[in-house]
Amino acid sequence: MEGLQTLWSSTAIANFEWPMLIMMAVGCGLLYLAIAKKFEPLLLVPIGFGAVLANIPMAGFNDPGGLLYYVYEIGIGSGVFPLLIFMGVGAMTDFGALIANPKMLLLGAAAQFGIFATLFGAIALNFVPGFEFTLQDASAIAIIGGADGPTAIFLASKLSPDLLGAIAVAAYSYMALVPIIQPPIMKALTNEEERKIKMEQLRTVSKREKILFPLAVLFLASAFLPAAAPLVGMFCLGNLMKECGVVDRLSNTAQNELINIVTIFLGLAVGSKLSADKFLTVETLGILALGAVAFGIGTASGVIMAKIMGKFSKEPINPLLGAAGVSAVPMAARVVNKVGLEANPHNFLLMHAMGPNVAGVLGSAVAAGILLALVGG
Repeated sequence: MEGLQTLWSSTAIANFEWPMLIMMAVGCGLLYLAIAKKFEPLLLVPIGFGAVLANIPMAGFNDPGGLLYYVYEIGIGSGVFPLLIFMGVGAMTDFGALIANPKMLLLGAAAQFGIFATLFGAIALNFVPGFEFTLQDASAIAIIGGADGPTAIFLASKLSPDLLGAIAVAAYSYMALVPIIQPPIMKALTNEEERKIKMEQLRTVSKREKILFPLAVLFLASAFLPAAAPLVGMFCLGNLMKECGVVDRLSNTAQNELINIVTIFLGLAVGSKLSADKFLTVETLGILALGAVAFGIGTASGVIMAKIMGKFSKEPINPLLGAAGVSAVPMAARVVNKVGLEANPHNFLLMHAMGPNVAGVLGSAVAAGILLALVGG
């Protein structure tokens, strides 16, 4: 009888607690969104499955010596996985639209206003009973407004590892919901005539310009904000490999095999932080709410900046382009194009929107560097 009791107590069924079951249901919910709704499936599938694994009692996935423990410590605790993802994203990015129209950098910068507005919002939540966000926590939460998953994970791993799971889920959830969240904000801040504005055709960008651009960006970032150099540097390396034309094998590997492998382990590592004791807190609800606010403010500030620029520009500027300043590449640019086509079936804004979209990637990396430099110590 004692042997049977020992055997029973060693099973997962005997050790399940309701918070674990809730988090396994959350993991299954993420899998549903990824598989049935196709919301960011490349990351939500491993994140969701990682959440299920992390909440299996007695399995030891998160304990020292467990698979998820080492995946997290090696890949995210060190900050390596987000940087490798950034290199792959850089290898898939074309800066041509931004080089042809450098003014779009302002839209990428304006969209980062949501990050700093949310920083103060997170600090203000400390006046609500149950919330205790440090300045480091608030900074990590605020980066959700940049709509850049790898940057959010990188900053959270440096400043607030305990909140990483909630921050990553919020960041990727809102990235997946770009087609739902952004259009109402864009339409509320613009009228029909503004949405119909047609942009002039972009000039052709030379290969030399595309090669020099990532080097110039890296030099400026390193000179003025070295804390952002890891993210910007890996992004620029990937882009240089793509544009130089002499290392196609390396560029293709960064765009395909490497980024796919890292994405699997990055998702599992994030999922490992969705354990019941880390996720089921009042702070998680605050993070999800602040993430939505951050994303909305980022979209709105980009549109408003585009309208201001249009007032002072000789060439017409469609204010919808400002919404592409968040760094959800290329989804935000596609949403801008879709809303523009609804207003004018002959208004193709995709290539123009890619300018502020890739500027937003740089903007979120710079914002992360600023926050890291200010509160990282």
